[in-house]
Amino acid sequence: MSESVERVAVQVDRLCWSGILLGLAFTMTNVQQFAAAGSQPWSPAWCAAWLLDPMVSLVLLAILRAEQVTAQHGVRMGGWVRAAKWFTLAATYVMNTWSAFMAGSAALVVLHSVPPLVVFVAAEAVTELRDKLVVPVDGPAPEPVAPTPRTSFAEYLAVAQAARTRGVKVTPAWVREVTGCSRGLSSRLAAALAEQEVRP
Repeated sequence: MSESVERVAVQVDRLCWSGILLGLAFTMTNVQQFAAAGSQPWSPAWCAAWLLDPMVSLVLLAILRAEQVTAQHGVRMGGWVRAAKWFTLAATYVMNTWSAFMAGSAALVVLHSVPPLVVFVAAEAVTELRDKLVVPVDGPAPEPVAPTPRTSFAEYLAVAQAARTRGVKVTPAWVREVTGCSRGLSSRLAAALAEQEVRP
């Protein structure tokens, strides 16, 4: 069972990271067009524009990976880490959708918004998914509960005999009180005690 959960955790982790990387690869071309701003192909400005998105994406990936590892060890990241993550995510979204908003095209806004938003959601989900799936695997195995030994009729009878004093009226209710046995067994124990009392 634990191997199955671990296998699923690895698959989920790989699929989420694949989606994040594909989303960032898609945004890279949009950011390059945004940064190039009509520069001639292969000009210094056009080539330098390709560096903008990887610069932001590498920082984002480093933060996401660090969050994933620290979450597994129960370490909470500071405010600067979350600020850096959300700043890089917001920067990626703005650079991807700026031209679409300026063009006033709803279709382009949707097209260029989906990949960054998927990256946003996956970035938050991947750490928690991995953490929740690994907990049942890495958690301590429950200790086996030893079966409670059953008390025999003779043991109950010995307890009742030890508790019996002169003048005590032996009834099933009294037997249950001193031995803690069941209602059905108390009648048999009371009968056995009564038989001992009348036996010469």
